[in-house]
Amino acid sequence: MSLNDDPAFWNRANDHLIRYGSAFEKLIIERAEGNYVYDADGRAILDFTSGQMSALLGHSHPDIVSTVNKQMATVAHLFSGMLSRPVVDLASRLAELAPGLDRVMLVTTGAESNEAAIRMAKLVTGGHEIVAFAQSWHGMTGAAASATYSAGRFGYGPASVGSFVIPAPDTYRPRFTNADGSLDWQTELDDAFRLIDCQTSGKLAAFIAEPILSSGGIIELPLGYLAALKKKCEERGMLLILDEAQTGVGRTGTMFAFQRDGVTPDIMSLSKTLGAGLPLAAIMTSKEIEEKAHERGFLFYTTHVSDPLPAAIGNTVLDVVARDGLVEKATERGAQMRNGLLELQKQFNCIGDIRGRGLLIGLEVVKDQETKAPGYELGTKIMEEAMQRGLSMNVVKLPGMGGVFRIAPPLTVSAEEIDKALNIISDSMAAATK
Repeated sequence: MSLNDDPAFWNRANDHLIRYGSAFEKLIIERAEGNYVYDADGRAILDFTSGQMSALLGHSHPDIVSTVNKQMATVAHLFSGMLSRPVVDLASRLAELAPGLDRVMLVTTGAESNEAAIRMAKLVTGGHEIVAFAQSWHGMTGAAASATYSAGRFGYGPASVGSFVIPAPDTYRPRFTNADGSLDWQTELDDAFRLIDCQTSGKLAAFIAEPILSSGGIIELPLGYLAALKKKCEERGMLLILDEAQTGVGRTGTMFAFQRDGVTPDIMSLSKTLGAGLPLAAIMTSKEIEEKAHERGFLFYTTHVSDPLPAAIGNTVLDVVARDGLVEKATERGAQMRNGLLELQKQFNCIGDIRGRGLLIGLEVVKDQETKAPGYELGTKIMEEAMQRGLSMNVVKLPGMGGVFRIAPPLTVSAEEIDKALNIISDSMAAATK
């Protein structure tokens, strides 16, 4: 019998755990190292979701382990009104990496950073209306949950007053098209904001967006869209908040995804990748916005704001990313992964689309390439086959879309591990489509 089938373990899990989403994997994970997690049988499973899209440097990275040990032995947590060197060091370094976003606050999770960003935008603008994409995910708390539309809205009562939504620009399934059938995103954006203008009470505060919508199916904003979106915001006195939880710190081939477009947001939130799997998040904004917020009494006083331990980890993450050239490797390994998937697309009619940037890649599974009919049941089968073969991938199931695999290995992934994953995907698709 597999050690993963331990009856005592699963009885206690079933008796005492609150279920918070999809079913748990029928595995007991004993340890994780490098780009693998290991189950109770000692089986190595290649982790192509980077934990919860967060383990940027893989698992148990020696530099992170060393930093945790060192910082725990000095100071890990303080009264929130006290400062330590790791906090000021990390804030300074982040400001250098994102010119124009000179003021930084360090918190713990993506939801928390988005709460702070939205709260600041409301205070500074005097508005309360927040616009987001229909396929968005910004967190499970208060205002962040009200700006999350890809899942989790039914049964929880009213969202925050002034929560508005527009469609994200989907090049694979376009709503507005040019003469050649390609996505006409400008017309779509104009149409969406005409509807926003009809609904607003004149109190628009901000638009919050992911540069690449991850839980929404790896929907990348086309080049030029971000600049046009910021213009729409400026015309209405709104701030543009970019949520770079999954795209930040090098994953897309630039330090931050917005840098490809040459458009600096008014506020940026970071999480997941910044802590490389440990609880660290940040919001960044301009000197002008921070000073205005401070003058108006900005309050976001939490238990773990400006904690030294996670800040020290963030500094180490930036050290390793720079030292090991991981931004460049994200581009290189991402191209290897994409090229391999394009070859598989020629073999398997169920691969509808391959999209994304760097090491954040989406593979949309359809029933066939011609009709683009959603194939999320098939996607689930492929995911299960891959797990049996030692590859962990997450498939997103959304109405009107196929099953979209979010492929996001750690930036430390090797060329050999990319090839191994591609072979497993090929074998899994062959088995699932028999």
